[in-house]
Amino acid sequence: MHIREFAKTTPDKPVIIMAGSGETVTYKQLDDRSNKAAQYLRAQGLEIGGHVALLMENNPRFYEVCWAAQRAGLYYTAISSRLSAEEAAYIINDCGARIFITSEYKSELAGQLIDRIPNVEEKLMVDGTIPGYHSYEDKVSGYPAEPLSDECEGADMLYSSGTTGRPKGVKPAEVGNPIGTEDNLFNLLKNQYKVTQDTIYLSPAPLYHAAPLRYNMRIQRHGATSIIMENFDAENYLRLLGKYKATHSQLVPTMFVRMLKLPDAVRQKYDISSLQVAIHAAAPCPEKIKRQMMEWWGPILYEYYGGTEGNGYCAVTPEEWFDHPGTVGRALVGNLHIVDETGDELPVREIGNIYFSDGRDFSYHNDPERTAQSYNDKGWSTLGDVGYVDEDGFLYLTDRQSYMIISGGVNIYPQEIEDLLLTHPKVYDAAVFGVPNEEFGEEVKAVIQPIDMSLAGNALAEEIIGFCRDNISHVKCPRSVDFEAELPRHPTGKLYKRLLKDRYWGDKKSRIV
Repeated sequence: MHIREFAKTTPDKPVIIMAGSGETVTYKQLDDRSNKAAQYLRAQGLEIGGHVALLMENNPRFYEVCWAAQRAGLYYTAISSRLSAEEAAYIINDCGARIFITSEYKSELAGQLIDRIPNVEEKLMVDGTIPGYHSYEDKVSGYPAEPLSDECEGADMLYSSGTTGRPKGVKPAEVGNPIGTEDNLFNLLKNQYKVTQDTIYLSPAPLYHAAPLRYNMRIQRHGATSIIMENFDAENYLRLLGKYKATHSQLVPTMFVRMLKLPDAVRQKYDISSLQVAIHAAAPCPEKIKRQMMEWWGPILYEYYGGTEGNGYCAVTPEEWFDHPGTVGRALVGNLHIVDETGDELPVREIGNIYFSDGRDFSYHNDPERTAQSYNDKGWSTLGDVGYVDEDGFLYLTDRQSYMIISGGVNIYPQEIEDLLLTHPKVYDAAVFGVPNEEFGEEVKAVIQPIDMSLAGNALAEEIIGFCRDNISHVKCPRSVDFEAELPRHPTGKLYKRLLKDRYWGDKKSRIV
């Protein structure tokens, strides 16, 4: 399926509604505009397999650009709008984009990029211009709203968020498939999440991230409607659920935590009865948090595990989760393997490195060494996560391999501790990692964002350590607690733990990458 089909059958149906401004884009408008942009891109010499990059906020033009590149058989790289100029320039240069498209809203960053991206042949800006950029609207307006004669499927080439190091581009194996080709994700939305043409999908996350970008585009391939929030706000999200009678949505666990921290009167104020499926991923959801959400929303939380790489996909229904609490699901794409450090496969319930076989092949752009490190001698690939499977084949995540703390020879996985800390009534956010210890190599450190920064101090630190000791093994408990007004999180919910731990390690060699 493809948006061009719905441009013919339901031309006036909204495909995108911007939640803040209310701006609406119909299927006919999106089809026409993306055809014009595809014609423009081809006229600039971008042939099948060429590359375009875009950096903008959640903007109604965002998917116009993506669909233009997609139907022109191009690679398109969406870049975080929150990066510095140096970080954004690295991605633009590394991906090899010949055309770069941004927005007037990001004009300050765009201006800083001009001299940093020498290989970009055309710099365009939507909603206005600054020196060094041409108007996107003016450039594409003169082209016909007709499909390209060689129209075919392109693909996104996205970069990891860089939570454990420099971002790396994930390049799919190929582009150029016949237009409308259905993929694994399209079929998962249809079969696992029951997406139909009648679906109303509330999208609260930044569109440059893999899941929102890809899920919204597959929603649009179903002929449904995407409600795009410009920014996430817990109460406003609940309001929008009722306003648009949203049936489906995708969130991350930190959004659940933010909503659960709202006063009861606010939480009960809004009608959320239309919501049938709430998909969540990006990070493991603490079991207690998930139970609280389903006590509130009902058994509608569907969890999955997968990465930008697309090498495998695990998913779990609410019913399955209640039977296997804490799981992120069974493999629906690829086959799961848990292996030890020597590459031998481990039995059930033994913790090891997670690998997939028989999934989608991928490579890291311009990084053959990193690509090789992601595959073992059997051809199985990994995202660098650690976990185990149970007797029924359900996967449980313990942590990223790179975040494991080794204290006195004991392996400690921070995720379990972070999940517990988030349930403390005075904790708004939490990060746990290893810091140097002369005797044990590493010791457990907790950095806490309290509900109220005025609470920060020794008394709360002692309360938090005692809370941990009451609930988990003492060896796992933080030896010390520090406080921050805000933890460095990616808008998708991923924690930039590296930025915190670097303060404590300095020039010491850490086991945590």
